[in-house]
Amino acid sequence: MEKIFTAILISFVISVILASPVLKIIKKFKARQTILHYVEGHKSKAGTPTMGGIIFILGIIITSLIMFGYNSSLAIVVLVVTLGYAILGFLDDFIKIKYKQNEGLKPYQKIIGQVSIATIVSFFAFNSPYIGSSLIIPFLNTELNLFWIYVPFIIFVFLAVTNSVNLTDGLDGLAGGVSLIYFIGFTFIFYLFINEQINLGIGQALIGEYNNLLIICGAAIGSLLAYLIFNSYPASVFMGDTGSIALGGLVASIAVVTKLALLVPILGFAFVASSISVTLQVIYYKKTKKRIFKMAPLHHHFEKSGMNETKIVAIYIIITAIIAVISILAAIIL
Repeated sequence: MEKIFTAILISFVISVILASPVLKIIKKFKARQTILHYVEGHKSKAGTPTMGGIIFILGIIITSLIMFGYNSSLAIVVLVVTLGYAILGFLDDFIKIKYKQNEGLKPYQKIIGQVSIATIVSFFAFNSPYIGSSLIIPFLNTELNLFWIYVPFIIFVFLAVTNSVNLTDGLDGLAGGVSLIYFIGFTFIFYLFINEQINLGIGQALIGEYNNLLIICGAAIGSLLAYLIFNSYPASVFMGDTGSIALGGLVASIAVVTKLALLVPILGFAFVASSISVTLQVIYYKKTKKRIFKMAPLHHHFEKSGMNETKIVAIYIIITAIIAVISILAAIIL
């Protein structure tokens, strides 16, 4: 637990220090957000610097590399995957900025990139002696072996999580705040899981792997805390797809290598709400030419209904925190 708090502190300090030069570089290259024409309430945000996700991405990577101990193969994979999704998001942002539009990579280009990374990771996990084809069923201390279904399932997890986090990034502090609480809850539950595994007699090598993954979790918490200083309302920088897609890759990859992928839709309820609301809106509109929500994702529906932006963000964070607390208590009791 001490290493987790150390990682939080170091990553917070590193991210705060890096924020100023990163913002200067972003402004120098005129990396500014273009607002969709139909999001009328956000017109005042046009021109806000974007790609701010670089702040917490660097904080997580630098802190992790400083603190990693032996047996860090799983943790290195997580960092590489996160960086891979960050590069994909960066390309998307770069095209938007260069052509001053809100459409970057084509949807099929994004899917190809996301599926390619997810496929590599899923086969790595399937063949890893530390992971295999099983998933932990949350709170029941039992495993579910997916056998040959494992690889396509993990690819689906990556696609679902990365796009859901990306969709949640629509209000100042929303994706960052929800992700912060998600990682706090996940870290506690993962820590409890490790202690259970130690009691069952897992080897020192796997303990080392898990400890390094805890360091990444701590680094994510500290870096996101620092990032929110600059992204809370009114935001002085947006994370952009560089940050949101990388964040989704981080959430998915840690869940996969710890075999806790089934925990994501529980702790990440806000992410699920975003993606489901968009899916329902699209399907319903194609069939009826009518809309279920005033605007999707769901947080924009609340905004269109007259709810204050900061209140929506607060509600999302509070709900995520309540779910996290209940999940932690369930993990302790069960």
